[in-house]
Amino acid sequence: MSRPTEAELPGHEHPQEPPGDDHRPHRKGASVADIRRYGQPPGLKDRRNEEHWAGRLYMRDLSPFFGWIALRLGFSPNQLTYLMMASGVAAGVVVSLPADPLWTALGGAFLIQVYLLLDCVDGEVARYLRQTSVAGVFLDRIGHYLSEVSLLIGLGFMAQGGWQNGGWAELGLVAALGAALIKAETDNVVVARAKSGLTADPSGGDRALRPRSTGIALARQAASMLRFHRIIGAVELSLLILAAAVIDAVTGAGDPVAVRVLMAAVAVVAVVQTLLHLVSILASRRLK
Repeated sequence: MSRPTEAELPGHEHPQEPPGDDHRPHRKGASVADIRRYGQPPGLKDRRNEEHWAGRLYMRDLSPFFGWIALRLGFSPNQLTYLMMASGVAAGVVVSLPADPLWTALGGAFLIQVYLLLDCVDGEVARYLRQTSVAGVFLDRIGHYLSEVSLLIGLGFMAQGGWQNGGWAELGLVAALGAALIKAETDNVVVARAKSGLTADPSGGDRALRPRSTGIALARQAASMLRFHRIIGAVELSLLILAAAVIDAVTGAGDPVAVRVLMAAVAVVAVVQTLLHLVSILASRRLK
């Protein structure tokens, strides 16, 4: 599931299959090859800033097999999206559990992989069945909001050491708010343009996304190269949480030191990125 400053996961908003091809089998007669053909149109993996690196690396190779299962079981695209949302929220809940951090981190990372898988499968099934929809795009976006927010809140409770109030839990809430605001800033560009009678995407392509100020443009390019914003993405964050939990388990520290360092870093990135993203949008031609 998209804008240049986000590492969005794939969803229903994927490109359509070539027109005029009406020979696909019924859902229960579909093969894995059929799903690859109709559910993964040419250029899907090459979409800049829309296809997640994990999708390109391995998940798009796996998803047609699960799409085949989903079609045979009768799942609709939106039902798969609801399952995606549930997996993402469940990951945050599992990470927050007052149990062995290593196991909760492992469970959270697994559920985020399920979330990523379903985020690929729902779009592929939607394209195969020709059931792409505005509602599907909406649900897909909400799923991304909920999953990232849940995981960040879960990390806060993990750093706190359980379900209790404290500075670390509150820091998780701050980071979750920052992640939601970043997505809201991106989505509200489209809202603002629509309310002003403009097209969703500004003219000029990538040039419209660049800040008009040379200094801000260079800062934005440097931040993009460093990829700091990715650590608040669900896939990357789940893997970092697992790595931090492993470090704490190996070192045998009484307190979750590595998890707390990660929580502090994530909160700083979320707050700074919220401000930088807002400045970048205002300094670009996206609102023109």
